[in-house]
Amino acid sequence: MAGSSSGSASEDFSVLVLASDLGIDGRPFLSQSDRENREEQWHDCQSYEQEDFSDLEALQFFRLESGSDKSGNRIFRIIGKHFPAPVISGERLKKYVFHKIATELPEGPYCIVYMHTTVQSDDNSPGLTILRWIYEELPSDHKDRLQVVYFIHPGLWSRLVFATLGRFFLSGGLYWKIKYVSRLQYLWDDIKKGELEIPEFVLQHDNVLETRPLTDYGIEPDPFHVTEISTMPYSFGRHRADLPSREYM
Repeated sequence: MAGSSSGSASEDFSVLVLASDLGIDGRPFLSQSDRENREEQWHDCQSYEQEDFSDLEALQFFRLESGSDKSGNRIFRIIGKHFPAPVISGERLKKYVFHKIATELPEGPYCIVYMHTTVQSDDNSPGLTILRWIYEELPSDHKDRLQVVYFIHPGLWSRLVFATLGRFFLSGGLYWKIKYVSRLQYLWDDIKKGELEIPEFVLQHDNVLETRPLTDYGIEPDPFHVTEISTMPYSFGRHRADLPSREYM
């Protein structure tokens, strides 16, 4: 009797250990009910519907544009320069992003145009870890609807980080959706002009990159703007034939 009871107990009880620190996704090992409960946590435990996001709305760093890209994806525009990273928590940012997507574009494919222009890491960069966390916490249908992320004006540091660590910190679903756009002229291959509002400072920075392309790699070839000074018609030490000569004793 004892042997049979212990045998039945061993059949009814099992332990599954997942190496979460290695980045393994444990959702495939969960039962259907567990997966549904995990996804419903966004809806059951969130208070974003009662939360006031008026301060974040005023910054206009994340908004839905009226247009679409050439593939028919609606555009969410993110201006990195306007993002107040030091004064907003990752949890509130996550709620705000989900609130915007769920209320303004509840269905249909969408893309993100992220403008990294003049972003300072200490002032307005949320960090790669937080961006990955927000994306992974989104419901699966929201992640599937995200088709592409246009990364405008990536700096040298951003290129290096994503090239070396991007695959480790970002899931494959997000990593392969990122498309780097070093100049606005290349963005128009995917988005028609007029479908997206471009801030003036982004246009000005793009013009700077056109005239001084090394700035794109963190190198300022002409810090004193000497090349912009108009040249003098005559150089010093040059003799002009039309000037009368003077005889010296």
